[in-house]
Amino acid sequence: MGGICRRVVNIWGMRARLSLAQYAWIVLMFGVLAALEHNRVGLFLVPPFGATMTLLLELPESPVTQPYAVVVGSVAGAAVGTGISWFAHGQAMAIVAAVTAFFVMNLIHAYHPPGVALAMYPLLLHPGTWFPLAVVLPFAAAAVGSATVMSRLLPTWPEYPRPLG
Repeated sequence: MGGICRRVVNIWGMRARLSLAQYAWIVLMFGVLAALEHNRVGLFLVPPFGATMTLLLELPESPVTQPYAVVVGSVAGAAVGTGISWFAHGQAMAIVAAVTAFFVMNLIHAYHPPGVALAMYPLLLHPGTWFPLAVVLPFAAAAVGSATVMSRLLPTWPEYPRPLG
């Protein structure tokens, strides 16, 4: 049994190898989040925004981490959830919002997995009508913009974004 576990870890496992600059970027981005959502639901936004930052660092070449997908997908997911929250709330509707956001993001070619999670927040935590534009848009833009700048400035940073051509 130990041999199988060891093989699973060695073959399927992954270890993130972040530099000090990347850890500092994560801390700075969480500071941006705290400033955007002070005294509201900022702590609850750590999972999807933390996932976005991790994806940007570990899978910078993936279609789900390109600027269009990150910004538009995140905002679209939050907007879908906010729109549904005008009519209903609760866990069942949060699931409806997640499925709807998944559909919408695919329809507009902006699939970003944390955007699906962001669709559920308005139905569960009631962050307000302007949540997609006041919190999600600035955070996504800051994450994409700062990852792009860091990619140009630091040789240890992964190349981001993927070239268009």
